[in-house]
Amino acid sequence: MKNNLGVQALVWEENKLLLIDQRKLPNTSVFVCCETVADIVSAIKDMVVRGAPAIGICAAYGAVLAMRECTALKTGETQPLLLSKLDAIADSRPTAVNLMWAIDQARTLTASTPWDKLDAALLDLALEIHRQDIEANLSMGDHALEQFRASGDGSFSVITHCNTGSLATGGYGTALGAIKSAWQAGILEHVYADETRPWLQGSRLTAWELKQDGIPFSLNADSAAAWIMQNRDVRWVIVGADRIASNGDVANKIGTYSLAVLARFHQVKVMVVAPTSTIDMSLHDGRSISIEMRADTELTHIAGQNMAPEGVAVINPVFDVTPAEFVDVIVTEKGAVLAPDKDGIAALFT
Repeated sequence: MKNNLGVQALVWEENKLLLIDQRKLPNTSVFVCCETVADIVSAIKDMVVRGAPAIGICAAYGAVLAMRECTALKTGETQPLLLSKLDAIADSRPTAVNLMWAIDQARTLTASTPWDKLDAALLDLALEIHRQDIEANLSMGDHALEQFRASGDGSFSVITHCNTGSLATGGYGTALGAIKSAWQAGILEHVYADETRPWLQGSRLTAWELKQDGIPFSLNADSAAAWIMQNRDVRWVIVGADRIASNGDVANKIGTYSLAVLARFHQVKVMVVAPTSTIDMSLHDGRSISIEMRADTELTHIAGQNMAPEGVAVINPVFDVTPAEFVDVIVTEKGAVLAPDKDGIAALFT
């Protein structure tokens, strides 16, 4: 049922944040307890928590912990120290705009709220960001369903990339939430889930979530996507986003751009499902988006085992940018933007 949000990966409980350790799924489901800013930064950097919306929620709770660390010093108002802690959280993943969005709201509160009321205000903010994310995900599922029905495809299959479900959000999911909505409506036949190298979020996380929800799916190597589009009845590529520029360019997990190019050749439609908090109106286009480079070992090693020659040169961008011209529709909680461009994106905010 639609009110089943799936697994809850983030839980605020007894003044601490509990996070499912997504590095250990699908074999082990354990929670990591975050009680300090250092815990939050480590969880984000080390990918205990991942997915732009989930990172934003985590950052908001991190602001609460930052305030409480300052208060524990008992030296009176220490606003500069609090702001430096917020900066440390903001620097943990530079591409995910939801993180910056949440921290900017915490900074605004810090500047406008009396110190003795700031703790409660920051907690209210974090709880509201968490609640709004779940509500937005459910709305995005509804708007995506409208697009599926309007396309006249009848029942169809989809291909998706990375993980965009309950594990990547406050609950239900963005792109995977849209897939759940299509399944619940009886119009989804099959999901093809890219394994999503190098962290294997597709095989470890998306496959696990789809199995939990009873949705029929197949797991495939990323490099099999073209063959699947050529030989299977795939009508949609459905992905999330970590940042969207004001012209509709989309930064998402590395490999998304490849899927969009393949989709254009095979006449498969591309849907990006993301909350408006992911849209960065300060960016003219995707060329301005900072692309994070991660450790060489993510490519050279699997489960601690060296799979490449010692000292090999590695390039490991964690995101790529898909130009807006390769996207058929961006679905947000405020509605859908067809053939996204500056005017269409701007209309979401007016």
